[in-house]
Order: sequence, then C-alpha cells, then structure tokens
Amino acid sequence: MAAHPDDEVLGCGGTLARHATAGDDVHVLIVTEGATSRDDMRDPTGRGDEMRALRAAAAAAAHALSIQAPRFGGLPDNRLDSLPLLDVVKLVEKVVAEVGPEIVYTHCGVDLNIDHQRVSQAVLTACRPQPGATVRRILAYETQSSTEWSASGVFRPTVYVDIAAYLPAKMRALQAYAAEMRAFPHARSLEAIEALARWRGASAGMMAAEAFELMRECQV
Repeated sequence: MAAHPDDEVLGCGGTLARHATAGDDVHVLIVTEGATSRDDMRDPTGRGDEMRALRAAAAAAAHALSIQAPRFGGLPDNRLDSLPLLDVVKLVEKVVAEVGPEIVYTHCGVDLNIDHQRVSQAVLTACRPQPGATVRRILAYETQSSTEWSASGVFRPTVYVDIAAYLPAKMRALQAYAAEMRAFPHARSLEAIEALARWRGASAGMMAAEAFELMRECQV
C-alpha cells in the first residue's frame, strides 16, 4: 500500500521482486493520483497528462519488478488530511477484500508526508485482526526524502530483507520513475537509494537489504 507513485519502489521494491521470484502473488495499491499537490487549487483535469504519465511509469516499474500492474485509488495528492480517514480506510478495505493478502507493506506512521501518515493509519484500521481476516503481518517501510526528514518520530527497523539479488531490478524500476527522481546528493537519488540499501544490508550482515518496522503480526 503506497500513497504515491514511486513510494512502492522506494520502500519495498526489492522485497516485492523477491516475492515475485518466489512465486507469490504481488499486488500494489497506489492511493493518490500523485500530481495535483503542485496546484494551489487542485485541478485533476489540468494535470491529466501528468497523471497518465505517472500511471504509465508505475506500470513500467511493476514490469521491472515482475509484479502485477498497480491499482490506483485516485485520491487527492498530499491532501489526504482533507478527507475523512474513513474514505481512505474504505479504499484499502476494498482492495484487501479483493486480494486477501497475508502480508501488507505500507508507510511508516511518523513520516513527514501527511499522505504517508494517513495511509499508514488506514492500513492498520482496514487490516485490523478480526475473525476471518487474511492479513497476518503488517510491515512499515521507509520512504527516502520523507521518513528521515520527520521530527515527530524515528523509523526503527526490526526486520531486514535481503535484496542483494533484486537491487538491480529495484534500480531499473526507479529509472521508470525518472521524472520523480533527483540528482545526488538528494535523498531521492539513485545513488542515495543504493547507498541506503547497502547500509541496511551491512546493518544485518547482508550485501543489500530493505528494512521494515513490524507493525503487527498475528500467528495462527
């Protein structure tokens, strides 16, 4: 579950590619349209070409990771705090009901970006452990240029996934999002993203890794 196009690759692209290689069904929901935050007054029509380009980039990124093309919620970009949380929860619930996932990856709840915070809240609510629920594990990922800029909390990884064999696929997927990437030393540059993967790997005795906070685990 990602707030914006590119968050899914930044946060867990290598892990998604690893799941796909293992034969798992991998589904992605991108909650917002990802473009209209650049407008003083939201104008989806005026941003139509940009939104179509983002959807094409998301599909190309998914292809690079060998996963299914993502679903799009189309909610307002960087304005999720203008909606009732229930609206976001209902969107997530609908996809969870359709897919029946066992593991859900989503944003860290203390990210600087308000959309990341709201999606994290919505996932925890939509995937609450009720009788018959399929979700057994919820993991929060870090999103470069948001998680590390927060002053309200700290990302504390407790789970590390070896992505050494999948880092090239993650980098190819990010290249599909070239318009969203920045030049080094920006945190959302290819060089910085690879450096973080190497550091997370080194923190756990691996060549490259993605790190997660375990938000909930239900064992049956």
